[in-house]
Amino acid sequence: MKQPKKPGGKPLKAGSRVAKAQKRPNARKAERSNGSPASREETEVARLTRERDEALERQTATSAILSAISNSVADAQPVFDKILESVERLFDATQRVIFLASEDGLLHVGAVHGPNAERIRAIHPVPLKGTASEIAIRNRRPVTYADVLKDADVPPGLRETARRYGENYALVAVPLLWEDRAVGSIVAARTSMQPFNDKECALLRTFADQAVIAIENARLFNETQEALARQIATADVLKVISSSPGDLEPVFKEMLENAMRICEAHFGNLWLCEGDAFRLGALYGAPAAFSEARWREPVVRPGPGTGLDRVARTKQLVHIADLASEQAYIERVPSRVALVELAGARTYLMVPMLKDNELVGSIAIYRQEVRPFSNKQIELVTSFADQAVIAIENARLLSELQTRTRDLSKSLEDLRTAQDRLVQTEKLASLGQLTAGIAHEIKNPLNFVNNFSALSAELIDELDETLAPAPFDRKMREEVGELTQMLKSNLEKVIHHGKRADSIVKNMLLHSREGSGECRSADINALVEESLNLAYHGARAEKPGFNVTLKRELDPDAGEAELYPQEITRALLNLISNGFYAAAQRRSKDGDNFEPVLTATTKNRGRTVEISIRDNGTGIPDEVKEKIFNPFFTTKPSGEGTGLGLSMSHDIIVKQHGGSIDVETKPGLFTEFKIVLPRASQS
Repeated sequence: MKQPKKPGGKPLKAGSRVAKAQKRPNARKAERSNGSPASREETEVARLTRERDEALERQTATSAILSAISNSVADAQPVFDKILESVERLFDATQRVIFLASEDGLLHVGAVHGPNAERIRAIHPVPLKGTASEIAIRNRRPVTYADVLKDADVPPGLRETARRYGENYALVAVPLLWEDRAVGSIVAARTSMQPFNDKECALLRTFADQAVIAIENARLFNETQEALARQIATADVLKVISSSPGDLEPVFKEMLENAMRICEAHFGNLWLCEGDAFRLGALYGAPAAFSEARWREPVVRPGPGTGLDRVARTKQLVHIADLASEQAYIERVPSRVALVELAGARTYLMVPMLKDNELVGSIAIYRQEVRPFSNKQIELVTSFADQAVIAIENARLLSELQTRTRDLSKSLEDLRTAQDRLVQTEKLASLGQLTAGIAHEIKNPLNFVNNFSALSAELIDELDETLAPAPFDRKMREEVGELTQMLKSNLEKVIHHGKRADSIVKNMLLHSREGSGECRSADINALVEESLNLAYHGARAEKPGFNVTLKRELDPDAGEAELYPQEITRALLNLISNGFYAAAQRRSKDGDNFEPVLTATTKNRGRTVEISIRDNGTGIPDEVKEKIFNPFFTTKPSGEGTGLGLSMSHDIIVKQHGGSIDVETKPGLFTEFKIVLPRASQS
């Protein structure tokens, strides 16, 4: 028996549908010639066997396609290949193509098998309109042609392509539809010129449904993955925003890196609006030469036609498919030329950052090939722009909050300091009033003591004169003279110490009278000079043999300061008196060869003035130095110190005047107190 052949003399594949169809007339002829029951039964068995085999082949093909669908959820390509392999085997199709229809009305090649695969890929995409696929999609059913060169309803473009390449074939186009939405088509052609029958079209429709399922599975899977990636990127940005509320650099970096990764961009930047100019806030992924040039001039005023200019004017996103075709590049605008030629940018997306419809800045991403960004990618960058505005606002509010907190803290500290100074001033005023009261109370009896002591001394002289003519013997007169002389000597001592006490009371009254609590401008050098004189003469009056060399290094530019003169004088007197005491103590140890020296120094420090009191006395041990400003702490012998002098001086200088007092000392050599007072009143 001869092997069946295709038109043109080429043998058909054994077992193919066409070969089987060519055998069927002979079988029917044998059936007519042999009408015996046995022959009819054999013919029926053969028919049933053939149909069983065909059904088995279809089921096997369907099963293989379903298996490919289940094993390739994210990619429809393996499913396409399996479908086209089944079409070739079941339908003896010379050329098999799965076309995909895009939203812009073009027909793209999804998969192609056959001898003309390269040519078909090369000429696509083509417009969907006017193709067999377009007719099948429009009619929602398969379209068949028995002869693409002779059938009257063949689309002109299809017939012209067949003529151009000298081909003729039967063709079928089956639509790929998803919920009445055109997805594409399956097109099969065979040169055997056997028309595709209804049973074959029905099977192709099954294959088309499976292809659509694979396409939708891949689309849904990829969209889910993309949505998950976008959510993760958004979460990452929000995480950085929450962890860096006052630092915008890591936020901008995270935004640009995620936008570039998910949107498949090569580099990106972020601009911050500053009036009519823009300052570069971040730049990542750009070529080194472009990055260096951009950071050299981080602030720009956008020229006409540039992306920044369009965003500033319209407050709308700018999406340019090809920067090299834009008028700004053709007119050689420097920024656009640098972007295209130095950075290699072609496709460009810039999204404005808006707060209450006011432009805050913009985010831009770039591709180095002509490939527009998708709507979902634009949505992602837009969401990042919104998050950038939130981050900027958070940073601004945090900065304002920190500034306000610092101001409030400073105000609270100033209030506490002022309160302490007020309390200290009130204490000192009360002490001054108490001192004045005590001085007045002492003054009256002291006046009586002084007055009657002087009068008694005069009366003793008169007593001597009265007793002179009395007839006392020599011994009696000597005893009376000795007693009157002793009494007169005692009265002279009472008068001497009374006058000294009177001088002290007068100084106390003078001090309390000046200590009225008035804060006024006073000459620093004059205060120091007055304090030195008062302390020196007071020490001389207390101990007639006391002597110390006073040195003055007073800065002529020390000037004046607003302060309480009587209180500062009190503090200086305490420090100077302590210096005298320390110098005297060292002299008592080292002998007469030691010369006590106390040096007073003033220095102009601009907004402050410095006063130093230095003595060359015994110094202060480290364990004592830490306690010298504590109330009631003293190292002097009992009866010589109260432990209140340095504590009161510290309160006057620090709490009342807002200054500082420090001590430098070296045991056995020197002690120096340094006072720094502000020139302006701190009250």
